[in-house]
Amino acid sequence: MEQTSDWTGRSACALQAASRLSNESFAERLGIAVRTVATWHQKPNLRPKSEMQQLLDTALEQASPSVRERFAALTSGSSDDERARSDGERDEAVTEAEQRLSSDQNIVAALDWLDRQSGWQPGTARRKTAARLVGQNAHSLQDRGKRRGRVNQRDIARALSEYYGDRTGSYGLYGATCGRDAGITSSVLTCPEWLDLDASLVAANDRLTVTRAAMDSSRSLDAEAAEHAVERLTETLTLGTRLVDMPLYRLLGTKISKGLISGSVGIAHFVEYALTADLLEGELVDALASGNATQPGALPLRDKYLPNLDAVLDLPGRLCAGGTLALCAIARPASPYRGEADYLLLVQERSGHVVNAARSLAVTPKGFHQPLTDPRSDAQVGATLRRELEEELFGREEIDNTVGDQRKADPMHPSRLSGPMRWITEHPECVRTECTGFGFSLVSGNFEFPALIVVEDEEFWERYGGQIEANWESSNLRQYSSLDRELLTELVHDVAWSNEGLFAFLQGLRRLSELGGERVALPDVEWEMR
Repeated sequence: MEQTSDWTGRSACALQAASRLSNESFAERLGIAVRTVATWHQKPNLRPKSEMQQLLDTALEQASPSVRERFAALTSGSSDDERARSDGERDEAVTEAEQRLSSDQNIVAALDWLDRQSGWQPGTARRKTAARLVGQNAHSLQDRGKRRGRVNQRDIARALSEYYGDRTGSYGLYGATCGRDAGITSSVLTCPEWLDLDASLVAANDRLTVTRAAMDSSRSLDAEAAEHAVERLTETLTLGTRLVDMPLYRLLGTKISKGLISGSVGIAHFVEYALTADLLEGELVDALASGNATQPGALPLRDKYLPNLDAVLDLPGRLCAGGTLALCAIARPASPYRGEADYLLLVQERSGHVVNAARSLAVTPKGFHQPLTDPRSDAQVGATLRRELEEELFGREEIDNTVGDQRKADPMHPSRLSGPMRWITEHPECVRTECTGFGFSLVSGNFEFPALIVVEDEEFWERYGGQIEANWESSNLRQYSSLDRELLTELVHDVAWSNEGLFAFLQGLRRLSELGGERVALPDVEWEMR
């Protein structure tokens, strides 16, 4: 079925004529006001807004073959003057798109970075993105998102296992058995020394240090990589995905052992990550959704940025961003309706507007490891975890750097904390926060610090349970009982997990089974290298 990707008042009226409908009937068909149809007749060169473009796309798609034939006949015979007007209208639309790009400081930063790293003259990335933005069809991108949503955790893990081949040294893909004969394999590269760390996230054990505070943007882009970056910016703007050029930590080296997290980090631009390493996920999932090959040589961006396991482990030689994510377990008292005292376990369904792991299951909180105001002290993994708790579950929107500028000297000062976070800081003996492992997600090469947060005093839930609410990064927040072995076993085997989310969930269950006492009846989880 042919569609027009650039509706005007003239082509909309052509669809009306082909459908042989009055203004009123056509407006009713589209679900819009009659005056809108009248405006199209009065202003044939008018380009409807994106929402209206999608309605017209749908109307054309659902039209009968005879209507589509008449529409094609009405729109295929444009005169030279009409084509000239159309070219002029497109030039005007491109100019408007460039103005839109210039009004967003984060997009401006991304375009400037892209010009520099591609060796383009200043303004080239802006013009290329604006031209694509005018011709972009949001409806087709939404359809692609639905196709991507059909690719599950097992599909991704299987494809990456085949792409990278055999294990190297002690490193392998994290796998586990849980309640069923069929084992689980993830796409997280790890090793035995990085698992079951039980590292309490306090200063003595949480010791990542900043060794290079200046932002590093030395990677150059070839023509193919630059065009993929332009396409990413176009899609981001069309779909309304949040992209904010805040600094983030890049991992340069690690020294991780039982009870200890140490290593070195530098500072990178978020846009550098978003326009390079983060593109690997979309490339892989699109290939899987289309039934295309995923072996080496078939994925150009992966072949360039992350071609083998040696490249994954070469931290100084690549941009390795990442973050931390935690399984939250909150003690609840016994209830005549629910039953015995237990722990509430929280799992989120990720929104379609997040940068990575969109529309997947994950534990919560989950966030990029990045400085808030103090690059040195914020390098602790626990600092990011506390911030994400405030933002994702306790409602502190002011520390969400995707929403507005950060102007507070100390956003996590005790006087500014939410009620739930203040209770946690004032009752350290009642809260356990531990890192349960470490690994690299082969989806995009990110480092991952899975963690477990256990609130052991029932008072917290009684006082603040009603205030716990997911932020915009989640489309839904699920709760599970630590006593529901059967349901948790089913959850473990759900193919909707992100790979890093499943890694954190399984490691969290392992540690909680050791700590939970009579409050838990968890499925038995045993990890293995695959």
